[in-house]
Amino acid sequence: MSSAPRPTLRLTAGQRLRRNADFCAVREQGRRIDCGVFLLTWRVRPPGPPANPRVGVVASRAAVGNAVHRNRAKRRLREIYRQHQALVPPGLDLVLTSRISLLRLEFSESAQRFAQACKKLTPASTPHA
Repeated sequence: MSSAPRPTLRLTAGQRLRRNADFCAVREQGRRIDCGVFLLTWRVRPPGPPANPRVGVVASRAAVGNAVHRNRAKRRLREIYRQHQALVPPGLDLVLTSRISLLRLEFSESAQRFAQACKKLTPASTPHA
């Protein structure tokens, strides 16, 4: 075994959207990428020191279903983001909105769709304020 410490891929409090105002700002001012099984909405944060990207996950009762399905969908989206967070440029806020079809699709296919969407989040495609 190697004694070198493994890098952690945890989502810290600073990497999550938690305030309703942050979610609203992303939805109102951001851009959308439809990934089929989920919707990725993103916006560039106001100028300031470079910061890690932040993510928020949404699964509504109308779109996903009961509490078991909503929680499973949110766990799946958080895990996809956690594994691929290095693909997201710094200074962005993301909101991942689940659809019921996310639970029917293989995890690897959902992750591949997220990775493809992240390629569209380049600084050249950021909206102008």
